[in-house]
Amino acid sequence: MSAAPRPMRDPGQRLLRRSLQFGRVLRANGIKVTSSQVFDFVAATHHVGLQNRRHFKEAAEACLVTRGEDREVFGVIFDRFWRAKRLSDESSDQLPQFADQSTEMLEGSEDGEGEEGDGEAQMGEGAEGMAMDDESDAGDLDDADASDMDSVLTYSGSEALRTKDFSEFTQEELAQARLLMKKLVWEIGMRRSRRKVGSPKGRFIDPRKTMRKALATSGVPLKISNRKIKKKPRALIVICDISGSMDRYSRLLLQFIHTVENDMAKVEAFVFGTRLTRVTRLLKRRSIDEAFTRVSKEVQDWAGGTRIGESIQTFNQEYARRVLRNGAVVLVISDGWDRGDPALLGNEMMRLQRSSYRLIWLNPLLGSPRYQPLTRGMQAALPFIDDFMAVHNMESLELLAQHLSDISDVRPVRKQAPLEFVAERMKTV
Repeated sequence: MSAAPRPMRDPGQRLLRRSLQFGRVLRANGIKVTSSQVFDFVAATHHVGLQNRRHFKEAAEACLVTRGEDREVFGVIFDRFWRAKRLSDESSDQLPQFADQSTEMLEGSEDGEGEEGDGEAQMGEGAEGMAMDDESDAGDLDDADASDMDSVLTYSGSEALRTKDFSEFTQEELAQARLLMKKLVWEIGMRRSRRKVGSPKGRFIDPRKTMRKALATSGVPLKISNRKIKKKPRALIVICDISGSMDRYSRLLLQFIHTVENDMAKVEAFVFGTRLTRVTRLLKRRSIDEAFTRVSKEVQDWAGGTRIGESIQTFNQEYARRVLRNGAVVLVISDGWDRGDPALLGNEMMRLQRSSYRLIWLNPLLGSPRYQPLTRGMQAALPFIDDFMAVHNMESLELLAQHLSDISDVRPVRKQAPLEFVAERMKTV
């Protein structure tokens, strides 16, 4: 016995319910959207119509996007949410006027009040269901789009994205990764300054403040003022490999450097292939697309060869004294493939470790369970690395953020191998 055909629903009501659900999807993916904005969007569709997809999308973006950084993610979600063969065969004249409805009525519709049927069925109505040629198309719409809604609601924010390798990201996932990266809290461990600040529970007496209070009160009663040692965040130095072997990761790692540099006060950024280039000013307070374009123009050895030892030597000789002050933490991001002299790399890594408070090497290949640091570059650098960590997915960046925030006041114990031992070891590789 065949099921009775479902009654044809009003196109305007379907558009209203679908738009409200679209607002929920945007909020689930980090874009701030209010019910009043959805109300404006639904009202705008009466003027732009549904036949022109570009005009429909522009109206949605104008009403629902308030921050420039959300545009890229909005575009991806819009294309996946409203992916219909045709928006509508209806003209704008057939759409009802929603301008007379209040925001409270929209919120009531969003909660499912006054609507018949199951809420999940209402969510399943896509743009293709705004105006159907026959009832058979409308009958298949709810079930077909329900699974699509689940995929959109979990779009790129699921566990799969956190554990997926950066080199396998699609353009849609790259856009969402930018948003997730901005949500990470980048803080670095504090260092003890030589200065002191006033504190009621400090263990140091503040004689000047104590005397000023005594003079103001004629010395009776005498109240002792205390001070404590002031703490400041450590400086962070990022040295990133942009050679050909790192080309799959370079753009996303530059996004990482850009995010960290704009979230933290003291960050110095360098990139290297066959030579070292300082890019701190190019990445500061700019959009990532503009920063990437400027870095590509400034860096002449992009996606070329790799000379890690010579690049670290340039850093030690020209920049170390200026930027490695007050207990700086150094991040070297590279896969370890080096065309230069491994003995030079070992010597310069030893100097860099002694100059820095903590030396962390981030290797995107370390995320593979089969990876072993057998290249000559990694063999030369490993004896002088404090922390050897992976940087291949969002989960590894979360671990790095936690690790940086947990850096203690105690310097790690370092047992540097003599250079003669490193040279003998390199002969066997």
